[in-house]
Amino acid sequence: MIQFKLTLFTLFILTNSFGQKIEKIFLDKNDTTKNHYTIIYPSSRPPYTGYIFIIPGFGETAERVLEQTNLPKITAQNGLLTIIPTFQDGVLSFGVDSLSQQSFNDILQDVKNKYTFIDQRFYVGGYSIGGSTVIKYAENVKIKPTAVFAIDPPLDFERFYYSSKRDVRLSVNTKPSEGSLYMIDRIEKEMNGTPQKALPNYYKISPYSFSDTTQNAIKKLGNTPLRIYSEPDVNWWLTEYKTDFTNMNVTECSAMINELNRLGNINAELIITQNKGYRKPDNKNPHSWSIVDNNELVEWLLKQK
Repeated sequence: MIQFKLTLFTLFILTNSFGQKIEKIFLDKNDTTKNHYTIIYPSSRPPYTGYIFIIPGFGETAERVLEQTNLPKITAQNGLLTIIPTFQDGVLSFGVDSLSQQSFNDILQDVKNKYTFIDQRFYVGGYSIGGSTVIKYAENVKIKPTAVFAIDPPLDFERFYYSSKRDVRLSVNTKPSEGSLYMIDRIEKEMNGTPQKALPNYYKISPYSFSDTTQNAIKKLGNTPLRIYSEPDVNWWLTEYKTDFTNMNVTECSAMINELNRLGNINAELIITQNKGYRKPDNKNPHSWSIVDNNELVEWLLKQK
């Protein structure tokens, strides 16, 4: 694995409309497409209340995140040094793979080298595959985050693979979804094969696997405080995309929380919302940052110890 220099290269520093300083930092000044992170600083001086990593969804830049949600602004206002990273594969990072997870650790180490964090609270959260990323991260680190949240994350990539294949099969009279075709190829690449040929890889890489009866992945979460948000507006999906519950992340999200609760993690919860999903400027979509009540989420995070 490539080891990145600890020297921090700063492309720009700016102040947003809320008076918070934002800084974009590159681990390699010769490559601005990957391995960088955006910091939103609290208005208070160090030491900060803690620090939080907020991971974008697939294809999202930090700028897009800041456009779609005011969560980073609110976390910074509450004294949390807020970091939005971009990993080794740029905005198309798969998140749960070893390369992305190593890149996560490299960026985290850079942040810890630049700032002094002694016993401060550390949070991780993300949207869509960014949520998958943080749950996978929490399962494998030696130092657990204080709390974790994920917004409608895909967790079971065996399910994701088969639902994408089904979407293509059902599209006999229409053009198959480009997204489904892409994810079939990408999942096969990351897992080194189909579920029939490489099922152990699906169990190893997926944050949760419904068919893995050993529960090895989720047992690592112990009693970690975890929230998963989802808005299962199935009628919207049926109308807009001709997809159903089998294509939706909420199926494995609910299954994972159920199993964690049964394993004794009373701090794991699923939060279901209604009619909150939209993407700015005005497009309804239940798979969105907006399903979260950001102020209430931050209040919950700060209560965790």
